[in-house]
Formats: sequence, C-alpha cells, structure tokens
Amino acid sequence: MSDAAPRPKPSHAVGQQFRDARGKLLGWLRRRVPDPSEAEDLLQDTFLRVSQRDPAEDVAHFEGYLYRTAESVLADRYRRRSVRRADAHIALEPEVHQVEDADALRALLARERLRAVSASLMALPERTRTIFVLRRLEGLRYGEIAARLKVSLSTVEKDMARAIDHLMLEGEAA
Repeated sequence: MSDAAPRPKPSHAVGQQFRDARGKLLGWLRRRVPDPSEAEDLLQDTFLRVSQRDPAEDVAHFEGYLYRTAESVLADRYRRRSVRRADAHIALEPEVHQVEDADALRALLARERLRAVSASLMALPERTRTIFVLRRLEGLRYGEIAARLKVSLSTVEKDMARAIDHLMLEGEAA
C-alpha cells in the first residue's frame, strides 16, 4: 500500500483532445529531435504531464497548452542531456567491444586507471568530492544531497558540474 497521493485520471475529453493533436504534435517533436523513438518518448512525457494536471483546471486553448507543455518537456530533455554530457558518451557496440577473458595486462591497466581516478577524486575539495560520491556511487538525488549536507540545490548542481569537469580533464590528461 502506498502513501502517495493518487494521480488524477485524465478525463475522456482530454484524452480525445490529445488523440486529435497527437499526429501534429509528434511531427513537431520529430522536427526538433533526430531520433523518432525519442520523439515518441517526449510525446508520452507530454501527455503524462498534461494528464497529471488538476482536472478542475479548465484549459481554454488546449492545443496551445499542449505545445507549451511539449516545449517544457523538450527543454528538460536538453537540460538533462547537458548535465549528463550525453553527447560525449560512447555507445557500446557488442561487435566492436566483445567481452574477453581478463588478462594480467587488463587487470594492471584497470588498477592504474582506478588509482588515477581515486587520486583525481582526492584532489577535489571535500564538499565537491562528497557530493560526487553521494550522487554517483550512492545514487542520491540532488535534493537529497542538498538536505543531507545542508546546502542549496544550486550548490549541489555547481559542485557536481565542477567534479565532472575536473574528472574529465584529468581523464583526458591521462
């Protein structure tokens, strides 16, 4: 049993309005995102946000509200991607990156890399290092970290960005 408040169910009218605008909105999203499946995901996120609004709120111009919500979902996507530096990630391609038995050289290189990353982490200021460890290793959210360390959310975000920048620069130098 959950203590969370029940989410409002979308009314039949909202569902119909969404179905009517779906094709046009999906086209709008596809012109802004290169991956068609990502456009579909953004469309679903948009519908989810619209369906979670208070059903007592009446929207005079539903289509405008829908596009405004889609713009917000898209902006959130870009913010998440820039914070996570998603464009710098290297895709794992199984045919190129085949799993092989670890040999002594690989183990040595892995230990050296771990030692370098550890030294990089230790070079960070204590609060920045703590924020990085709480987020990346313990999986806490920024809000939880801010509350635990009694700092602002902005401080957590800035320290996390500093830590990532520092580790990336150190990684490139290695």
